[in-house]
Amino acid sequence: MDPARPVASRIGVWQGRIVGLDEEVDGLRSREAADLGGATVLPGFVDAHTHLNWTGLASAMPDLSGMRTRDDVLGAIRRAAESTPDGRWVELAGYDQRPLGAHLTRDDLELVAPGRKVYLTHASGHACLVSNAVLDTVPDAEFAAAGEGVLRDATGRPTGVLAEGAVAIGRSRRMPYSIDELVDAIETAGRQCLAQGVTSCADAGIVVELAGFSPVELAAYQTARERGRLPVRVQTMIPASLLRSVDADPSDSIARAVDLGLRTGLGDDVLSIGALKLWLDGGMMARTAALTEPYGGDDGGTGQLAFDDAELAALVLDGHRAGWQLALHAIGDAAVDQAVEVVTAAQAAHPRPDARHRVEHCGLVRPEQLPRLAAAGLTAVVQPTFLHAYGDDYSAIMGEKRSGWMYRGRSFLDHGITLAGSSDRPVADGAPLRAIQFMVERTSSGGAPVGPDEAITVAEAVAAYTTGSAYACRVDDVAGRLGAGRLADLVVLGADPLEVDPAEIADVPVVATVLGGEVVHGSL
Repeated sequence: MDPARPVASRIGVWQGRIVGLDEEVDGLRSREAADLGGATVLPGFVDAHTHLNWTGLASAMPDLSGMRTRDDVLGAIRRAAESTPDGRWVELAGYDQRPLGAHLTRDDLELVAPGRKVYLTHASGHACLVSNAVLDTVPDAEFAAAGEGVLRDATGRPTGVLAEGAVAIGRSRRMPYSIDELVDAIETAGRQCLAQGVTSCADAGIVVELAGFSPVELAAYQTARERGRLPVRVQTMIPASLLRSVDADPSDSIARAVDLGLRTGLGDDVLSIGALKLWLDGGMMARTAALTEPYGGDDGGTGQLAFDDAELAALVLDGHRAGWQLALHAIGDAAVDQAVEVVTAAQAAHPRPDARHRVEHCGLVRPEQLPRLAAAGLTAVVQPTFLHAYGDDYSAIMGEKRSGWMYRGRSFLDHGITLAGSSDRPVADGAPLRAIQFMVERTSSGGAPVGPDEAITVAEAVAAYTTGSAYACRVDDVAGRLGAGRLADLVVLGADPLEVDPAEIADVPVVATVLGGEVVHGSL
């Protein structure tokens, strides 16, 4: 992935770093040599937006994501309740109302799990469904304060579906998971990553809000590392809600901070603090991504913005001035408008040429927004497998005109916008090779084209998961390319993605994954 040396046939590794390539290792003795017999070696893939705790926890729960009927879903909930000891929560993952035609309700849950505390995590992560036993602990004032995120029936009674900020109502009753539970989850998810050739991850929001599972979640990552159970390199994104006013010296430009002034960059190449995370809107799957024109079909509305313009501008300016890299979750085009405007204003007020602020998802981008994204210096952190998995549904709700604007590829690159690949696992398949294939083919799992004009080359797609994602995570000095002095993080593939038929890229075997010069998955 280095333009100055696109291909090499030998690589030398010492103490976790690359010594050199080809002639650079001539004359050097090695303790161990491995002949890969013509296999392809790439830099370890960097997943710039993922959720390890959520992935690991969901892996231990019954999964509803493949179920297409109400009876199947309710049957799975019944079985989960029967197998869960009394007094413990009944938890299931992958709930999705779309194939069912409508959301289930608290009354449906009562039929199959009477009296039990039930929590179904929506596949998008932007909603949940909880039972009577949970809702009965919530005072009316708390429901009222959560506003439109509490879905209600015709009588005004909460249905049990909680979306966006209202998810906190359900989560606060279940939380927190213990550090031991989270260490198990981190290790499980990290090993899934290694099996797919991923060596570095950015966990896109810990501790609070939609993504957190414990108020001491960073301690779980630290504990996992201390116990030798952190399989991959991890950056943790910190929610902006943790910022609070501080009386720092005015010359420091720090109006709000996390305690002790922590910010992006603290840590090392194994575990560090990454970007400051802000959720500007919801998701397409939950129909809460903020759009400038309504969703098609029966969904009607335009989604939800999490901040008014003034509140967001002040928060972004404070984070920007304090030295944070900003990761702005913006899926709908209305949220992308907000992201561009606030970052542009912050840079004008306090220039930081290498801030590398990011738009997470950048899911629906109008043509006129492209040059503005580029001018703001924003990186587009996309999840191509969303459109492989859900492209048919997303195309239907966006309509013919907008379906070509989703999770762009070609247009970002043509406008000089850095394109970073990621998964948002467990929302969709986390395998980079699956995503690379989609970026080239732009075809959904149902076989329909999704924005075919946004197709890019295989080399460009591989770059999105190596050089592009390393840039987004500010680790491009040590990851994303193979060369002397860089981390010896490698993925060994059974075939060259540049040479196989694009339709076969997702099936290329991951023979081995190497982290810091050590084989951590497969064998050489």
